[in-house]
Amino acid sequence: MTPWEMLAVFAAGVGAGAVNTVVGSGSLITFPVLLATGMPAVTAAVSNALGVIPGSIGGAIGYRAELSGQSRRILRMSAGALLGGLTGATLLLVLPATAFEKIVPALVGLALVLVILQPRISRSVRRRRERTSGSARPDGGPLLLTGLTLASVYGGYFPAAQGIIYMSLMGVLLDETLQRLNAVKNVLVALVNTVAALFFLFSADFDWTAVVLVAAGSALGGPIGAKAGRRLSPPVLRALIVAVGTFAVVRLLRH
Repeated sequence: MTPWEMLAVFAAGVGAGAVNTVVGSGSLITFPVLLATGMPAVTAAVSNALGVIPGSIGGAIGYRAELSGQSRRILRMSAGALLGGLTGATLLLVLPATAFEKIVPALVGLALVLVILQPRISRSVRRRRERTSGSARPDGGPLLLTGLTLASVYGGYFPAAQGIIYMSLMGVLLDETLQRLNAVKNVLVALVNTVAALFFLFSADFDWTAVVLVAAGSALGGPIGAKAGRRLSPPVLRALIVAVGTFAVVRLLRH
């Protein structure tokens, strides 16, 4: 990498760490930047998976107050997250690189749709909660666990917007405040990223320069997102994510 490319990757890591904590689609920032350096798509994906771990952990720690009283819920969901993340990571390496290059544009496109629809989803969740106040569901039952496990397979294969999927599922099936659900989301994302990265560590090739730069950036960005993310303008943040995600789709389709 050139010095300018290294600076861009670091900056993308900071942005991804902050965005993952607040929204959950930070890989739509780092992944296109890694591709722009000329890195192969699968190498970029596994390097990104390892690099974003510090930001995910930092974001979860930043929401520790909202995690109070949710330990049993998190333990139940963690089993599905770990199983799904490992399955997705395995698929990434078992399937040929050509399959990844064909599948990921569709996944990024799905992630962009979810980012765009996120305000509507949130409004729908709030209206549902108002209609069903008092019918608390402590764990969401088998339906939520199955949905989160499948979303974790997606996250282990390619992590863009997995947090939005988690929030959508939990928002519909749990009667809980969005901030407390966001705290749970950050823990699940950290678990999936970690189990996938540990699997990749022993079975895939990384670009270690990219890993270190993204890790350093995301470690800085995660706590920033947890502390200041609520003050950011959601439309501006969403527009940035859609812009870089569109760049990623174009880059992959032309690859």
